[in-house]
Amino acid sequence: MSEAGSDHKRRASLSPSPRRKAPRLAAGRARALGLPTRGTTNANRLRRVDRWLLATQLPRIRDSARPLVVDLGYGSSAVTTLELVDRLSPEVDRLEVVGLEIDPARVAAVAADRDPPRVDFRVGGFELAGLQPVLVRAFNVLRQYDEESAARAWTTMCGALGPGGLLVEGTCDEWGRRSAWVALDADGPLTFTLSTRVADISTPSDLAERLPKALIHHNVPGQPVHEFLRAFDATWAAAAGLTTFGPRQRWVAAVEALAAQGWPMVGSSRRWRHGEVTVRWSAVAPN
Repeated sequence: MSEAGSDHKRRASLSPSPRRKAPRLAAGRARALGLPTRGTTNANRLRRVDRWLLATQLPRIRDSARPLVVDLGYGSSAVTTLELVDRLSPEVDRLEVVGLEIDPARVAAVAADRDPPRVDFRVGGFELAGLQPVLVRAFNVLRQYDEESAARAWTTMCGALGPGGLLVEGTCDEWGRRSAWVALDADGPLTFTLSTRVADISTPSDLAERLPKALIHHNVPGQPVHEFLRAFDATWAAAAGLTTFGPRQRWVAAVEALAAQGWPMVGSSRRWRHGEVTVRWSAVAPN
């Protein structure tokens, strides 16, 4: 499989939604766009997406004139933002990470963790507080919105990216064992990724509960993401004989079979051993 090059830039054109008055995203102080999340978090919850960032996005961050990363909606604790700093800073000189929260009380609560410019915390929402980051990690922030509002949030965040910037938006369970995310640039969605602790699933479609807002309501017959998960379950079942060698070997075999069927994989096949698979957005984009 090729690394994230020209394949990573291919995307689908999504049909426009019917014209109607768009739901309003709440505006708070400093015109921060969005609504507060529940704020729940756990240490190491976002390790899977962070490992993917380290494996695939370091050149993007390093090559930026200002390696600024935004962690949007970090919650009631700074732990996942500080973990992101610890994971990226050994690899990126001059790294700056800014955690954004729409709730001023949450920003005040983590004041002791500020160490600008290495790490800072500010009030902000989907408008990214006027920053122009090269990377935005936005996890577990859009599940509470309807699909149209979530799409508008995508547009707002992508419009605020710096040159060559990337938005990574997704969801995970409370312990970070099941994750799914979409990577987008200023022009729209690029790729879709599933990542899991393979020993904790019975079938790949168990991850459907973690699909991002743009996909979760389209996991129905006739839609591409449903067909992808159905095909993945089938290759997983066919690889059952490898269970004796461990669930990771079974996962790798199932993904290899998907690739052989023509599903457009993106990135290195080495990522498969980590319970991860990435496909072009065009393969799963809603009809």
